[in-house]
Amino acid sequence: MNPKSLLKKICTKAIERIFGLEIDTIEIQKTKEEFEGDYTLVVFPLVKYLQQKPEQIASTIGNSLLEENEIIHTYNVVKGFLNITLQDKLFINFLNNNYSNPEFGIKKELGNKIMVEYSSPNTNKPIHLGHIRNNLLGYSISKILKAAGNEVITSQIINDRGIHICKSMLAWQKYGEGETPESSKLKGDHLVGKYYVIFDKEYQKQVNELVTKGYEKEEAKKKAPILLEAQEMLRKWEEGDTEIRELWHTMNHWVYQGFEMTYKQLGVSFDIIQYESNTYLLGKDIVEKGLEKGILLQKEDGSIWADLTEEGLDQKLLLRADGTSVYMTQDLGTAVERFAKYKLDQLIYTVGNEQDYHFQVLFLVLKKLGYTWADHMYHLSYGMVDLPSGKMKSREGTVVDADELMQEMIETAEQISIERGKLEEFTQEEKSKINESVGLGALKYYILKVDPKKRILFNPEESVEFNGNTGPFIQYTYARIQSILRKEQPQDTVNNDNKLNEVEKKLIIQLSYFPEAIEKSAHDLNPSIIANYVYEVVKEFNHLYQNYPILNSESIEQKHLRLELAQFTGQVIVLSLYLLGIESPNRM
Repeated sequence: MNPKSLLKKICTKAIERIFGLEIDTIEIQKTKEEFEGDYTLVVFPLVKYLQQKPEQIASTIGNSLLEENEIIHTYNVVKGFLNITLQDKLFINFLNNNYSNPEFGIKKELGNKIMVEYSSPNTNKPIHLGHIRNNLLGYSISKILKAAGNEVITSQIINDRGIHICKSMLAWQKYGEGETPESSKLKGDHLVGKYYVIFDKEYQKQVNELVTKGYEKEEAKKKAPILLEAQEMLRKWEEGDTEIRELWHTMNHWVYQGFEMTYKQLGVSFDIIQYESNTYLLGKDIVEKGLEKGILLQKEDGSIWADLTEEGLDQKLLLRADGTSVYMTQDLGTAVERFAKYKLDQLIYTVGNEQDYHFQVLFLVLKKLGYTWADHMYHLSYGMVDLPSGKMKSREGTVVDADELMQEMIETAEQISIERGKLEEFTQEEKSKINESVGLGALKYYILKVDPKKRILFNPEESVEFNGNTGPFIQYTYARIQSILRKEQPQDTVNNDNKLNEVEKKLIIQLSYFPEAIEKSAHDLNPSIIANYVYEVVKEFNHLYQNYPILNSESIEQKHLRLELAQFTGQVIVLSLYLLGIESPNRM
């Protein structure tokens, strides 16, 4: 049991013994820097039960703790806060018991069965900067939820059908001259994305030509010949036209190969991949049954709607007049299928905040249709990612391509390593691996250290700094610890009669909070809690490293204690970075 949990248990029993008050939850905090103490019991909530002044309650509890428990060293009272200092031996015992545990803080028992959906790109363009935040969030949250003791299934649904897909296909058919990823030396997703851009340029050109001939702009947009051809292609696709379907399979295959390369470099993966072409009809039966039960309404043109006006929203189209489905229909169907097939306790959608309303409606419609598990669906909404103007090239001028961004981050890390001269004795293969770990670690950490709800201004140069709250700073601290441990390992356990200095004690306390950080991060679906936690750990360790010798400590006992601290810190860093999808190089 960590010191905070033990103190909480002792304080709860003391309150019951002294006041005859059984209380479920008491609040124990880390004592603020300006006060003396290790932990603080917040007394204010007890005032309403005991009708005494908070200072009086705190003093009574403090005196009792000091008399009854040998682990209490001293206490002081500041208003309604009881600041408690524990005996050093408690912290040394905790260190001895955990410094060599490579899975400290990770829960093994399985709790809920949770599906996390993320990525879910279109097959007509490459993965971009916005997708990077999506992938990193979804992947990290899946790891954190698993570490908190849940069974986790990761999934994505690929948008592989519709008019936008036909636009790329038609442009390739008209202008591609048989070009392939092999012949063009382009990744498959980049090649298909290129033809989506070509379609749009030709479409805009035709719209402008029609406008000059006297058409209204909106009419011209609908009557551009290339758009009509794409619509005809979609109609043929839906009818199962052999030639169109063959082209569709070929171009989608190119895209999937490209996506796989991006995912591999980004370090993310999926347990389940679904395709919209297989799921877009799933919701139709659900909607029609909802109509039969009188839960949904049908308009004169035959379209089916959900009326959400009583809930403060509007009416939402679920089936068009011609019987075709919309995105909402598909999402209804996939949700029902997933809960039935995988027996889920929770379903989490990692999607940008521009879709907040969509998910609000989805969850509400499912609830109206009688699916009680709709209360266990959650939209992990996140803000956009911006770049400082001119900081990063963009393939199309408007969207920052994920592959380009990752490559530039690796090249930036390489440039810094050359300037620092730290990798000269490494082989080229080792250098490349370290530069990739550092460059991508910088990108991932910079994005994940921010609360998902907040918009991010991603500064590539700032992210690869070796000082401050950055990925490379944390990775470098880990590599420094490994360098120490290569010279000497901790021996046996440290005698708990040793005395701790304030820096050693603060580091142990910070390390002990790791299980709590995982639980809070899982509960809030917020990886930034882990990111900022491990930064605090690293700061505390560097304070120790810079002010006290480790290998040349004043005594053998002191050396082994600090070696234990180094090993424990290294394990917490590597686990924290793992939960963020970041590698921890042993050498940098």
